[in-house]
Amino acid sequence: MSNQELIRYWIPSFEINRKVITQELQYHLGPEATIRPYTQMGQDGYLISSPGPCLTDEQIDDICLKSREVWEKQAAARSKNGPNKDLKRPLHQPVIISRGSSSKPGPPESRHRHLGDRGEEPSRRSVGEQRRVDSSHRR
Repeated sequence: MSNQELIRYWIPSFEINRKVITQELQYHLGPEATIRPYTQMGQDGYLISSPGPCLTDEQIDDICLKSREVWEKQAAARSKNGPNKDLKRPLHQPVIISRGSSSKPGPPESRHRHLGDRGEEPSRRSVGEQRRVDSSHRR
């Protein structure tokens, strides 16, 4: 690191792809420039540290243009592999992470039928009787 003092500044992440800005930053600002995700007053963006001047409007425009190209390539690749349904905003196609059953809270017994070890319906024995039966099966 040079003896120059680093300038730290924030820019919003709007229209900026994280991979693109990470790749382009040192091209524009030099090898000592760093970037990381950062939230400023509730808005997502990037915290940039650089020994030189801040990114210019032209450099940010260049990064936004390259970001748009990356997103368009990704959308084209998804449309080849995904459903043929035309979306109003193809870049915001939902990606299912998980599927839940019921949204109502409650004990699992109320939502599912539990089967015994052999697939039969559970008996109506008391807890004490069930423990004795379970322990006799283990022997």
